[in-house]
Amino acid sequence: MPIRSYYAPAKVNLTLKILGKRVDGFHALESLMVPLELADRLHFEKADSYILSCEAPDVPVDESNLVTKAVRVFERVTEKDCKWQITLEKNVPHGAGLGGGSSDAATVLLVLNELEKTDFSKEQLAEMSAEIGSDVPFFIYEQACLITGRGEHVEPLDMPALTGNSVLLLKPNFAVSTPDAYKKCLIAEALPGVTYTPQEMPWGEIVNDLEKPVFYKHRFLAEMKVWLLQQPEVRAAMMSGSGSTMMAFLPDVSLADDLINRARKDLDPTLWAAHTRML
Repeated sequence: MPIRSYYAPAKVNLTLKILGKRVDGFHALESLMVPLELADRLHFEKADSYILSCEAPDVPVDESNLVTKAVRVFERVTEKDCKWQITLEKNVPHGAGLGGGSSDAATVLLVLNELEKTDFSKEQLAEMSAEIGSDVPFFIYEQACLITGRGEHVEPLDMPALTGNSVLLLKPNFAVSTPDAYKKCLIAEALPGVTYTPQEMPWGEIVNDLEKPVFYKHRFLAEMKVWLLQQPEVRAAMMSGSGSTMMAFLPDVSLADDLINRARKDLDPTLWAAHTRML
């Protein structure tokens, strides 16, 4: 069988609202999540046993990788040995709030369901994926979704107004700890001069309640948001998920390269940047 390749799309949170603390210790949230054209790639090749490889130096290829965790869940549920070599091609940065690892795991379940001819429904795959991580069920549905509960309730949405909209992603050379972001999300102080209120877009408002705790600890991200909102071509700007990626919405895709160059000149020459579209 020839090598078969699949995309594992990144995501952004267009809204992320923290509704309170649950009795189980998790936070109740409501979030509109959207997949992106920006994606990792997963290459599957038949093998004598399961093997994971990845050339990215900071990506572990042991049992801690979410790809392997997805394989192990699938093997346990189906009682099958998954004899595939999976090569992970990383394009989505780690610790960026873009869901790269979660998407890789969901894609593995979707692909194994196809290759092993197990015929699980998306609802069954989503239930299977929930034990891997809170964001993983979202990626099973491959479309915009409303996420509620602690992230485990996923409602697919038909929102054609989102499809094709461009978004510019900028990430500094550090990651943000998601547990740290949630730890103080209900008591974090606002930094002076930083806008946290919802911003209106043609499809609705964008807002992220994790900005307060993350910005308080990582002041550079607050500086990035303030700077982005000062640029004449930026219609709205916000952190995605728990960071550290900032996203900016532009009226014209042709403006992206110039804005990236200015950001690297004014903010940080090492900024990772990607211009992509919502799926």
